[in-house]
Amino acid sequence: MPAKRSKTVTVAAPAAAHNPGVALRALRRQRGWTLAEIGARTGLPISTLSKIENGKMSLSFDKLTRIAQGLEVDIGELFSSQAPAGNDAFGGRRSITRAGEGYAIRTEHYDHLYPASELLNKRLVPIIVELHARRLDEFGELIRHTGEEFALVLEGAVELHTELYAPARLEAGDSIYFDSAMGHAYIAAAPGPCRVLAVCSGGEAHLREAMARQDLLRGARARREDA
Repeated sequence: MPAKRSKTVTVAAPAAAHNPGVALRALRRQRGWTLAEIGARTGLPISTLSKIENGKMSLSFDKLTRIAQGLEVDIGELFSSQAPAGNDAFGGRRSITRAGEGYAIRTEHYDHLYPASELLNKRLVPIIVELHARRLDEFGELIRHTGEEFALVLEGAVELHTELYAPARLEAGDSIYFDSAMGHAYIAAAPGPCRVLAVCSGGEAHLREAMARQDLLRGARARREDA
């Protein structure tokens, strides 16, 4: 069997954005924590955390998620050049994302591009999703996360599977709004590129946790099939 592709995070952010390792060190020092304390919170070895802080190790989606959860921050904060902001710091802020900017999470079955990545504690999380999976069994476990979700098909055709409704086919220009705590999966339903703009309510950390859990379940299933 060919080796499984690892899930990596590719950052295409403005030059001012921090390297995640730099942000990790700044947050750790700000809170007065040692690498050992971060290791206990994330389950990552001290040697791994040291390499991340010094830019000597690339970050996988799983490591990013574990670090964000351990520090109790949104993943976007690991890419931000701003100081952490409180929940009351919303007045008048804005973010412009140029083509090719933001940060991207690329996996075998979908690509996620996150605009406005420098804004922390967002009430809405916009995601541009490029779909690769063309069958539900190829996608794996349904995704569930807190809040609600709006999706607009930008290109191609999408089949949205949910645990309470029959699959809904959406063409370019069609949109749907649904409870994202309900299990769901976006499947490419036509040849060629398929892209969706999804806007989710709720914290980014919950969203990343849900996707990380889905990826872990998919990986476990693949290992069982290979055994």
